[in-house]
Amino acid sequence: MRIFQTVAEIQKYLLEINELRHTSVGFVPTMGALHDGHLSLIAASKTKTAITVCSIFVNPTQFNDKQDFDKYPIQIDRDLELLLSAGCDVVFVPNVEEIYPNGTLEKTGIDLGFIGKTLDAAHRPGHFEGVLQVVKRLLDIVQPDILFIGQKDYQQCMVLTKLVEHYQLPVQIEICPTLREQDGLAMSSRNARLNAEERIAAVQLSKALFTIKEHIHHADLLALIKEQLETLHQNRLISVEYIVAVNGKTLQTIDSYQENTPITLLIAAKVGDVRLIDNVIVS
Repeated sequence: MRIFQTVAEIQKYLLEINELRHTSVGFVPTMGALHDGHLSLIAASKTKTAITVCSIFVNPTQFNDKQDFDKYPIQIDRDLELLLSAGCDVVFVPNVEEIYPNGTLEKTGIDLGFIGKTLDAAHRPGHFEGVLQVVKRLLDIVQPDILFIGQKDYQQCMVLTKLVEHYQLPVQIEICPTLREQDGLAMSSRNARLNAEERIAAVQLSKALFTIKEHIHHADLLALIKEQLETLHQNRLISVEYIVAVNGKTLQTIDSYQENTPITLLIAAKVGDVRLIDNVIVS
């Protein structure tokens, strides 16, 4: 496994590899604090591409809350050990100056339309602009054939699809299923910040989504959501930002089950002071 910290070094290496082997490159961008969900993306890349590149960079421009940025878990040595065990070929660990040599103010200017105004975009102003900014830069650096991302960040997957379409980038997006703990909690780097009591409470988020999914075909959808919202509100550790059913292609809210409509259930909530998101695809 090769580790690079500068743009010049990683680009030189990837160019040399491509000239020698004319090989395909898979890319997994991360902010570190890796877990099995990230490693499943590495595994997916290894099955579909010859070279797998993973980046570890905690991007300051996608945090609308500085305290959230300051508290983001950093465990670089452990991350590198996990990537080595997973068979990752190249790891890119840049600093802020390497990613943003001209400063962080320059944005992509992509019009995301409705998906840039709803749900996480409304609750985290500037978040997706920061995501677009850093992923565009990373894609320019790595120039992969396939970008591997996780379904857990459902809205972000749609945002990155817009990025690729806007710039007509020659990269395929591969969205991989959400990995869960045995009790159903979606794997997330933020889970490491939960204390024991909060960790138990956090399971209620996925339970709410799966309960709605289980009954959505034969019960009133809005009543189901209201019932789960009331259940979550009973837990003093949980503060729900939203729990909604949306058209899975547009993120427009829906209020009743429709057989031919793609439906995704999404939730965002703070458990203690840790913000978690999750989603479940119904159809």
